[in-house]
Amino acid sequence: MKVGTALVAGQRPEAELAQAAVEAALAAAGLVRADNVILFLTHDFNRNPQPAVLAAARAAGCLTVSGGTASGLFTEHGWRLDQPTAAALVYSTPAGKALVEAPLLSFSGHGRLPFEWQDGPARVGLLDTDAAAWSHGRAADNGCAEFSLPGVNARLVRSSGLRLLGEPLPVEQCAGYELRRIGGHSAVDSLHRALPADLRERPPLHLIAAQRQPDAPGIAILSANADGSLTLAENLNEGESITWAIRQPLAAEQEMREALTATVNPKKRPNFALMFSCIGRGPLFYGNDDRDLVAFRDTFPDTPLLGAYGTGQIAPLAGHNCLFHNTALTLLFESAHV
Repeated sequence: MKVGTALVAGQRPEAELAQAAVEAALAAAGLVRADNVILFLTHDFNRNPQPAVLAAARAAGCLTVSGGTASGLFTEHGWRLDQPTAAALVYSTPAGKALVEAPLLSFSGHGRLPFEWQDGPARVGLLDTDAAAWSHGRAADNGCAEFSLPGVNARLVRSSGLRLLGEPLPVEQCAGYELRRIGGHSAVDSLHRALPADLRERPPLHLIAAQRQPDAPGIAILSANADGSLTLAENLNEGESITWAIRQPLAAEQEMREALTATVNPKKRPNFALMFSCIGRGPLFYGNDDRDLVAFRDTFPDTPLLGAYGTGQIAPLAGHNCLFHNTALTLLFESAHV
């Protein structure tokens, strides 16, 4: 299987950027034409992405161009956040038919996970509010695109970036989105007791979450209130348990490295990978560098990677598709043909 990626930035959101990205990816793969193209563009292309999609299709010599716009883009070579950019991954599908085990790749510009995506086939992808999306060479009118990649199997690696702060605590009193008492204390006091001493005076609420289960999406804290309650992004039920958790760069990087290392198969390295990360997790979180990207390169050197930063990540959990935040999802693809 031949695979290549490329990242091309410019001063204006022109279709030529998509063309140049596909041409560079073809050259990296040693291909004249591609069977499949995944094309990501920055939000600068939101208003009219179709010319760039068509330019990518012409350069690749195929109509199977799918993807979407995002807040930032990256490949195994680096990342871009601050200027018009196109990123492309191209590959040739091996001849013959084989059983494929891979989730449905899904991209949405809605503010929430589309209702019809919550059940049904397993999906992995990116949500970025007001983004454009396309599949098979055509921009979607409803801002949602879904597609599958032929000839490859996929393994999903999920890194939440959350470090648990203690043991689960029972919810004793809540009303709607307000958490009032938990574990024998007011919600604010409970959180303060769980935090490291240096964070108690001014808790960084944007980095803290509540988790129902260790593998479940974190529930964001919207505000700390004068009456000792906390306003959460989701409502809780009295009697259930939650655990306080915090996002910290060193802990998140370590979790990412451990998750990737656990998937290493010395006998069959991935042919390529896709990564869907959070705009609040990449370089803006790690300090002008994406340590998740560094971890990937260290674990899978010379493996083509295409990625994008969005506001939410889509992944299956317990038989349903869920919307995650501040999470890095990595799909490791291997040829389904022996």
